[in-house]
Amino acid sequence: MLDFYAVPNARTPAPLVIFVHGGGWKHGSKDVAASRYAPAHFTQMGYAYAAINYRLIPAATVEQQGEDIALALRALLARAEQLGIDRSRVVLMGHSAGAHLVALVGTDERYLKSAGLSFADIRGVIPNDGASYDVPRQMEQSGDFMRDTYLQAFGTDLARQRALSPVMQAAAPNAPAFLLLHVQRPDGIAQAKELEMALKRAGTAVERRDFPGTGLRGHSEINRQLGNPDYAATPVVDAWLRRVFGTETVTPLKR
Repeated sequence: MLDFYAVPNARTPAPLVIFVHGGGWKHGSKDVAASRYAPAHFTQMGYAYAAINYRLIPAATVEQQGEDIALALRALLARAEQLGIDRSRVVLMGHSAGAHLVALVGTDERYLKSAGLSFADIRGVIPNDGASYDVPRQMEQSGDFMRDTYLQAFGTDLARQRALSPVMQAAAPNAPAFLLLHVQRPDGIAQAKELEMALKRAGTAVERRDFPGTGLRGHSEINRQLGNPDYAATPVVDAWLRRVFGTETVTPLKR
């Protein structure tokens, strides 16, 4: 299931931003865990926007969630002409558990390949305030907080935990470009820095930007407020998308 927002009165195919919600891999949906600003903001910028659902644990595995993201992308690209999408310009964006999932899909090509796609089908990835890019380290350092959630998602098999860690899948090839966003949560900072370094070692273009906010409130705010022009992360994301999509000279549509 997904919600799709087309660019109003578009005369040419539009780039596409796909949002993947968070919720600890076991909660959440496109209806309750996405920014209320995002649909109007991104379509006003000239980009089509889609917010997708994926199967949740324990009914599905994290591996199947990665496949669901690839299947949603395939479904949208298969309808590119009908929906007015430029299938050569797609960015995946996710928050929290969704940040982990888009980072995983952007570093381990098997998920895209399972849907008949490849890294050539995406221009970039925006993981927003995730903290499970290195799953074993996150599980080791998290203490009691989120321990049960991590165990339910990633289990106790170290080989599986490593296979589900974007940091450990980030050897080339990867998606072409990454923008890592985070607030001032110690684990989020450490994990984003680790993923940044892994991507740099692979020669992948990566930027990391941090913003005010602490604890769960800051973690929620960077998702809920994204697309609000008065929120600090919005112009950063906008500028990055313009570079990645090659729309730097395009004037945003009037509301």
